[in-house]
Order: sequence, then structure tokens, then C-alpha cells
Amino acid sequence: MATSGASEPSPGRTASAEAAVELMGPDMAIGLGSGRAVWAVIDAIGARFPDGHEIQAVVASEATFALAQAAGMEIVQLDGSLVLDLAVDGADEVGPDLQLLKGGGGALLREKIVAAAAERFVVVAETTKKVDRLGQGFRLPVEIVRFGWRDTRRRLADLFPESELRIVGDEPYMTDQLHHILDCAIPEGTDPHELAEALERIPGVVEHGLFLGIAERALLGTPEGEVEVIERS
Repeated sequence: MATSGASEPSPGRTASAEAAVELMGPDMAIGLGSGRAVWAVIDAIGARFPDGHEIQAVVASEATFALAQAAGMEIVQLDGSLVLDLAVDGADEVGPDLQLLKGGGGALLREKIVAAAAERFVVVAETTKKVDRLGQGFRLPVEIVRFGWRDTRRRLADLFPESELRIVGDEPYMTDQLHHILDCAIPEGTDPHELAEALERIPGVVEHGLFLGIAERALLGTPEGEVEVIERS
């Protein structure tokens, strides 16, 4: 039975999730990001390890926490000594050489911390997420502190022609860490590595959704339920 309570996942999402779980063994410590791809992984973990307590998990969002706990996994914290065997997360876009754009769900800061704490980081997604360049179909989420956020947006104007404060309902969206998010259009021809370095120099920027040189492979499910494996060169 699915733990996510969501609609039935697509064949591609199910296939990529099951391929990710094939990399897991009992008594492993894993990191789980957020979003529907990860929630499909939680379902697959529950199917392969009925005694979910065999798996220790660090989670990147409150939503993932609830689902992993319901699946019986032991939820643990990054205490400074724990090294994760494997982290698994989704992506909004998968670009050349496993460059990733993430953060559509708003958990990019915690997701990057979890990925950095793991010996291996694997992406689960569908082949529709492949793009020729990052920013092709999604804006780049940039997490910023609330204090002086308009001034932070002004400083970002040199990098992005357009940026919008993420709104949910009638209120600015707040991350689990109580920050705002600016969704920014990446100009065509921008080098992702240069952009990431520039963002990290701007006061008020907490984190950004460029995940570069982190993932070892992507498991991309096809509409037919097969899995395309992409490894970083």
C-alpha cells in the first residue's frame, strides 16, 4: 500500500523509485529529499523492507518526515558524526553532466545539506526532466532571508532579468527555515558554475537551487516503465 496518500504514481516514477531502492540494504543510513519522486521511493522502501526500522533516515522536509515515519523508518538527525550511505532526491531539471535545478517544492536548503552529508547522492526523476540547459523550463529558486529581502532582490538584478517572490495564497511562501524564495529566470547562455559562485557572494542569499557536481547518477524513468541511467562524467 502506498504511504504517500497521493494519486497513483506514473510508471516512470515507480520504476525510478524501485531502481533507487535496489541501491539500498538493511541497516543503511539514507537521506531523503522531498517531493513526489522521493515519496515514491518511500513507498518502494516500504515494499522492500516491511520492517521499516531496518532503515535509518534523515529527512529534508516536514512532509517527508511524516511519510517516512509512517513507513516505520527510524528518523535520525545529522549530529556531526553520522555519515549517510546514500541520499536520494528528485529534481526539477536534469541538465548536461548531471547539473541539477531543484527547489520547486521549497526544501532546497535542507535538501542540499542532506545531499552533502552522504557518500553517494542519486537523483530519481522521469525522462521528461532532461533539458539542454538549466532554466529551460523552470525558474531557479533562490532562498533569501526575510530581513531586507527587497534589497537582496535588487542586488540579484544584475544576474537575473526577472525574479518573483514566491507567493502561496495571499502570503509570501516561507520555507521550513522561515526564509523567503525568489524564483528567478536564468538568462540563456549563463554558465551555471559562474552563476552559483556569484550567488554565494551576495549578502542575504541563504542557498540556491543549483546542485552542481554533487550527484553520481540519475535514474530516469520512462513512460514505458523502464529506467535510463545517466552517470556523471
